[in-house]
Amino acid sequence: MKSRTSLYLVIVPMMCVAMMPALVAAQQAKTDAAASVPAGPRSSDVASRDAIVAALYDSISGPPGDRDWARFRALFLPEAQLIATFKKKDGTLGYKAMTPQSYADGAGNYFKEHGFFEREISRKVETYGSITHIFSTYESRETADGKPFERGINSIQLFNDGSRWWVVDVYWTGETPDNPLPERYLTKSDS
Repeated sequence: MKSRTSLYLVIVPMMCVAMMPALVAAQQAKTDAAASVPAGPRSSDVASRDAIVAALYDSISGPPGDRDWARFRALFLPEAQLIATFKKKDGTLGYKAMTPQSYADGAGNYFKEHGFFEREISRKVETYGSITHIFSTYESRETADGKPFERGINSIQLFNDGSRWWVVDVYWTGETPDNPLPERYLTKSDS
């Protein structure tokens, strides 16, 4: 009996030490997963496609300072992307794909020092079942009533899961002299 107890006194601590890395890794995975889940959305932000688009613009707009990034992230599916397209210095076209968090990280630094107000000036909508595509023509300003420094189109894909609306992705390009906005995207909005 004494030898069995002595054996337990040696084996049990060794097993605990051997299992420690796996236990730490499992706890870290739970912590990482919890951090990647956005805070719950404002129910008014996700109640309709109009509301979620308004919340999208509102969450990135404001005077210099911090934005409500938890509100912003809560609008998106966990796998969502934001994709900016642009003309490179060599004249070729490029893109930058971001998660909502990486967008918040990059834009957040800029917004701390600069005012940025983006508003929708026209909208074209296509819906089939639970999916909606919106061509949302925008203007960007440094102050709420300032002169626009950029216009372009946000191609916004939305998903309605039966209980709320989600942003699947936002894919955009700015207007350029060689790529002006077509008149049809500057006219009265669709409903």
